[in-house]
Amino acid sequence: MTNVLVCVKRVPDVGGEVLLTADGQGVDARFVGFTTSAHESCAVELAVRVADGDEVAVLTLGRAEAVEQLRSALGVGCTAAVLVEADPAGFGPADVAREIASVVSAHAAAGRSHDLVLLGNDAADSGDFQVGIRLAYELGRPVVNGAKTVEVTDGVVIARVDGPDGGVETYRVPLPAVVTVLEGGVEPRYPTITGRMKAKKTKVEVLAAQRAPDGTGRVRLLLPPAQPSTVEVLGTGPDAAPAVVDLLQSLGVAR
Repeated sequence: MTNVLVCVKRVPDVGGEVLLTADGQGVDARFVGFTTSAHESCAVELAVRVADGDEVAVLTLGRAEAVEQLRSALGVGCTAAVLVEADPAGFGPADVAREIASVVSAHAAAGRSHDLVLLGNDAADSGDFQVGIRLAYELGRPVVNGAKTVEVTDGVVIARVDGPDGGVETYRVPLPAVVTVLEGGVEPRYPTITGRMKAKKTKVEVLAAQRAPDGTGRVRLLLPPAQPSTVEVLGTGPDAAPAVVDLLQSLGVAR
């Protein structure tokens, strides 16, 4: 029996150019929708597989609108949901880790232990890589970072991580444990109609943050400079045909 808690975050669904807020503290989401990051979608998938019928709770810290992401996870197999209602902009990685640890401890005291806690490797909007490690220290548990796949056998977590030169590193740690997940190891499932209907009916546990946040300590986010693009004109009209043939041959798509 493995009860799993998987943590997600409501992030802007940015498919093109990324814009920052005026203060440089976050991604400007005025003109986009919201989603769960790819890392966390894979974490949800692994949580459902590992639990195999046992409890899979999904947790997020955010405003009331973040229930949308919780219900998305419920629709693909999670069985319970927790919203720590707070403004996420003021919460740094250490603050988020403390709040998650508080929920884990409270649930354990109530008889709902979370043997395994899964998180995304990093946040898609702020790029914080710290929450998983900080949470493990708060809980006094072993942690594996950047796992592509996760299994549990006889009370031991088996996490596989991409190693150098294309190799795979395998870590075995005892439960209870914390693992952060990197996308690419599994394919997240799509919700079924039955799953969506069940997700709408599932009651979300809403909690208040346990303490005022210390903040992110972030000065500002910076976008990498745009990569310059170049265009080579092969010619105009019929005279360009030989150059096009030469190009196709060099690419191996024509003989």
